[in-house]
Amino acid sequence: MLLEICANSFKSALNAQQAGAQRIELCVELGVGGITPSFGMVEQVLAHVTIPVFVLIRPRSGHFCYTNSELTVMQADIKRYKSMGCHGFVSGVLNQDQTINISAVKQLIVACGSLPFTFHRAFDWTPDPIKALDSLISLGVNRVLTSGQAASAFEGLDSLIKFKSYSENRLIIMPGGGVTTENILKFKANMFTEIHASATSVRELLMTKKVGMNSLKSIGDTISVVSDLETIKSLIKRIR
Repeated sequence: MLLEICANSFKSALNAQQAGAQRIELCVELGVGGITPSFGMVEQVLAHVTIPVFVLIRPRSGHFCYTNSELTVMQADIKRYKSMGCHGFVSGVLNQDQTINISAVKQLIVACGSLPFTFHRAFDWTPDPIKALDSLISLGVNRVLTSGQAASAFEGLDSLIKFKSYSENRLIIMPGGGVTTENILKFKANMFTEIHASATSVRELLMTKKVGMNSLKSIGDTISVVSDLETIKSLIKRIR
């Protein structure tokens, strides 16, 4: 079973490689579900890791219905990161009714060229997941990152098994969302070939602050979130 680590920083990416993960999904701002990382971060990660690096293409937080201007930004990001040597991309676009926006996804896939495309957990918002899978298969999507439309992949395991059986060898169903050392063997036992985890630890920094920087109050200003080296090692140990 291949382990993909959702790395939110340069340090997280280094930890993923050192621990033995086989692939990285690179992003920032996990607290809002991840958005596209900066040019500088991608450049540094590519210069220091040898495992495949897939980049999240999501221009902002919030819903997955993008304007034409946002889609132009997304395509430009793909083309730029492709020229830098990234190995694949992770993205997704929905219509207002949460069905797959086939035209928009096709534009992103065309921008990827020969590089693999993962449709991310926007899939978990779709009202008819089997119909959504048909759409993604017809588009040539390589894999779907999904929790089985549940709060966590473990809770959505029955649906994940159903999706995998339906998809057969036409695309990869990659469970993700709340994957831990306690439940990862359930996915291996059900013959999933790839799995996605952030393996994060939250650390309180020893500092004081004068004024809060986060008006939404959803994420503390004095914490650091990083993919933990030992947690990744534990995940890999269990699935090998």
